Amino acid sequence: MQGWLNFKLVANGMIHDPQTVADERALIQQESAAIRASFREEDSFARHNNIAKLLYIHMLGSPAHFGQIECLKLVASPRFADKRLGYLGIMLLLDENQEVLTLVTNSLKNDMNHSNMYAVGLGLCTFANIASEEMSRDLANEIEKLLGSSNTYIRKKAALCALRVIKKVPDLTDHFTTKAKNLLTDRNHGVLLSSITLVTEMVQVDPAVLEEFRNAVPLLVRNLKSLVTTGYSPEHDVSGITDPFLQVKILRLLRLLGKGDARASDTMNDILAQVATNTDGSKNVGNSILYETVLCVLDIEADSGLRVMAINILGKFLSNKDNNIRYVALNTLNKVVSIDTNAVQRHRNIILDCLRDGDISIRRRALELSYALINEQNVRILIRELLAFLEVADDEFKLSLTTQICLAAERFAPNKRWHIDTVLRVLKLAGNFVREEILSAFIRLVAHTPELQAYTASKLFTALKSDISQESLTIAAAWVLGEYSETIVEGGLVDDEQPKPITDHEILDLLLSILDSPYANYLIRQYILASITKMASRPTTTSPQQDRIAEVLAQYTSTPELELQQRAVEFASLFGLGHLREGVLERMPPPELKVTMTGVVSENKPVGSSSGGDLLGSDDISSPTTNGPIGGTQHSLLEDIFGSSDAQTTPSPGVTTGIGDAPSKSQKSTIDDIIGLFGNTPSVGPAAATPPLSFMGGPSSSPAPMSSNPLSAFSLPQSQSPAPAVPVAPEAPRLASYTAYEKNSLKITLTPQTSAAKPGVVMILARFQVSGGAPATGLTFQAAVPKSQQLQMLPMSNPDVATGAVETQQMRVIAPVGVSSFIAS
Repeated sequence: MQGWLNFKLVANGMIHDPQTVADERALIQQESAAIRASFREEDSFARHNNIAKLLYIHMLGSPAHFGQIECLKLVASPRFADKRLGYLGIMLLLDENQEVLTLVTNSLKNDMNHSNMYAVGLGLCTFANIASEEMSRDLANEIEKLLGSSNTYIRKKAALCALRVIKKVPDLTDHFTTKAKNLLTDRNHGVLLSSITLVTEMVQVDPAVLEEFRNAVPLLVRNLKSLVTTGYSPEHDVSGITDPFLQVKILRLLRLLGKGDARASDTMNDILAQVATNTDGSKNVGNSILYETVLCVLDIEADSGLRVMAINILGKFLSNKDNNIRYVALNTLNKVVSIDTNAVQRHRNIILDCLRDGDISIRRRALELSYALINEQNVRILIRELLAFLEVADDEFKLSLTTQICLAAERFAPNKRWHIDTVLRVLKLAGNFVREEILSAFIRLVAHTPELQAYTASKLFTALKSDISQESLTIAAAWVLGEYSETIVEGGLVDDEQPKPITDHEILDLLLSILDSPYANYLIRQYILASITKMASRPTTTSPQQDRIAEVLAQYTSTPELELQQRAVEFASLFGLGHLREGVLERMPPPELKVTMTGVVSENKPVGSSSGGDLLGSDDISSPTTNGPIGGTQHSLLEDIFGSSDAQTTPSPGVTTGIGDAPSKSQKSTIDDIIGLFGNTPSVGPAAATPPLSFMGGPSSSPAPMSSNPLSAFSLPQSQSPAPAVPVAPEAPRLASYTAYEKNSLKITLTPQTSAAKPGVVMILARFQVSGGAPATGLTFQAAVPKSQQLQMLPMSNPDVATGAVETQQMRVIAPVGVSSFIAS
């Protein structure tokens, strides 16, 4: 490179030979100074050579802007060589934002009317490269006039200049419509190529022009047909195909003109079929035309047979050795699979073969296409292939792959046993890459399928015995074995041949071995402790095993992990309570079905709950629409645990209540005993508990925030003790309400409340009341807090506020301790 540079410097009159970069810079500065001095002398004979040197210096990256005016002087010269160098300098040293550009407009206008076609060509070429919006408006008439020139060389360049004008000033599109129509009848390929490029831009800019050029579809079809059927043309031949560039341009324009127009689409159907069948796809030139034909067919209103032919062409691309062609085919099939799924299904095998491709981009696109192809008929085949790919897939694929497999199984499963087997296979192959939502859906499925609970527990026990390194597998097994261990102890491990006997000792040994394994993390230990506590309450668990469980719980009461210590203390306290333990730890009812990412759960029907949940936790805020504090609904949850389902309760707004109502006297006594057992204060440690014993409605992947629920899994808040015999902490004083909004007959008041037990939490009750006038419907209340605070909101009791009625919405603001009192005040 240095030698070439030295040669050029010497060739341009820079006779010194620089040896270093510093020498080169010094030489360039010296030569630039000499060029400036020459410019000041107004030496017209040396100007040409100086500008040539200056352009070379510019290409080396050194400043050369001081030569702009000299380039304008060269353009004004009558000599063609000076004009050519001057316009070259203008294109290199100027851009459309330079003020000097306004001085070029007159020179361009003069040269566009020059008698020498090459001088006209220089002006047009310069205009197409640097024209600004102002220059485009000034010279648009000149460009329009040159479009009608008898010289093909000028017409071609004028069409490209018109393209520049339209891009800069779209309002001038209609100036070129008539001339552009005439250019489409030109026989010169260069003029046709530039004119079709111009028309393509015009129809994209102005919809009115699009409708006008739809009449030109027969002409374009005729031009394309002549290119396809013509014999060998040495002037335009590229790898045996006549002018592929022009063919591609015509196909792109036909795609725009035929989109949404049945008549235009019908006109071009035959020629598209002819191009698709007669073009040689063995070379890249032919593949480019075929690909453009496919895009055209898929965009226009083509008949079904032509669409199938286009998709078959993409299928052939998949067997090409070129990775780029295969990638383009997969990418296009991903876009059209929703249009004609059956046609894409014919190429399912070769799409699945692409999953084994060495190129990661091709594997990714093949995966996306495989997901889209799954339906009720092929779910078994495709899921089997995806599971095979899961075994060898890179880690970056596994998270999305496990999610898609489980969602497809959930949506298209032929039966529940196949669904369970599929998820079990996923858990065994990639249990560390399974989303929490998928694991929760699996546990809900097991809970709602009692006939397969023994089968699922057996499979999970066997899988966990052979591999405890998969986190999701371990969590699912701990949950299922804790709930349904008695089913496999009584009936044995369910096998294809015959049940195999198993004892509670074996199950307990497996669960306890996980506690001491290096794979057991904080979350897994929580599940194991809850699972063995559940097992202790099952009638099939023998006394020796119950004693072992008690010893393990006693060990963990002094663990440094606060959450585990808290659970162990609670479970150990509950362990010796006999009849209470069986009541609290009995088998959970099936969790409420929830909406998953596909909106269906196992039965292929929409499910979900509109309940907002209790964001307020244990805080006591009275509502005018209820007879007591919100915390009272937690009492209903305890009633549900002990089976009171005779009558229905009236739920508080936005809070999910239990399914039972007032318990009997003995049941109420049992609840009171539990409340009295754990007292009215938070249990061991100030930290938060995870969601109360993950068995209460599916797994949880992380502990709850410390500020969301500082109570233990079994203790109740101070403000919601239902039994009068238990002392109740005095309620915090309620602060005064204030009006936040009062206009258009709607009044919104906010009532804040703080609690000494929770100095960082402010509870706010919003009341909505319409006094006179029309009722307020579809009301939405929004609030915002600074980044240093957190806001939790329950849904409104009713978004439609009737005249005279009062609706409420509850909020909780979590703030630093010093800020909460300021918020409340």
